[in-house]
Amino acid sequence: MKTPRLLLASAFAVVVGFLALPAAQAQVGKSLGVVDANTVPEADLLKMPNLTPAIVKVLLEKRPFNSIVELNKLLLEQGLRQEQANELYTKAFVHVNLNTATNEEILLIPGAGRRMTIEFPEYRPWVSWAQFDREISKYIGQEATDKLKQYVFIPVKLNTATNEDILSIPGAGQRMVREFNEYRPWTTKAQFDREISKYVGQKETDRLWRYVVIDPVAPAKQ
Repeated sequence: MKTPRLLLASAFAVVVGFLALPAAQAQVGKSLGVVDANTVPEADLLKMPNLTPAIVKVLLEKRPFNSIVELNKLLLEQGLRQEQANELYTKAFVHVNLNTATNEEILLIPGAGRRMTIEFPEYRPWVSWAQFDREISKYIGQEATDKLKQYVFIPVKLNTATNEDILSIPGAGQRMVREFNEYRPWTTKAQFDREISKYVGQKETDRLWRYVVIDPVAPAKQ
């Protein structure tokens, strides 16, 4: 946790780090084996710990989940104990937005614990993985930091995201690279719903919306 003496210096470091970012910044954490629970195929779900065919059937019917809390609630309703659900989350998870995550969401991230309910909110706004590495690794080391990254994301900026950024979104693929770029500038969620749902339907559009944010459009040069 930052002390008051370090607040100004830390804020300055965040600004400097933001200005120094490279052009390509994949905004969904790199997986080290954890898959997205909303897009993983049925055959793979059936191989997951503690998931029976009956639970998998219900899970598929209810997808997509808006949060890991929503998925956790369903699993407990289906008879799993919390420790069984936690074991599943080492294999499949619903990504958590670093800039808006609640304590309830953070505590469901394997390895996060109460410490990260302090650190995740304290260093907001998160703007890059370089920032995340710098601030979190000083508490838990880089290896543990890399493990946490596969459970979280920094929202992808619709108007300036690179193709790499867009492809980091689970299930987006080249189709969304094309559509996200084609309909720029993005100005409202209504526009996003209208244009993207034409291709993938509203439920999938809602799932994709979780990962994005509409960033300001730079004025055209005169």
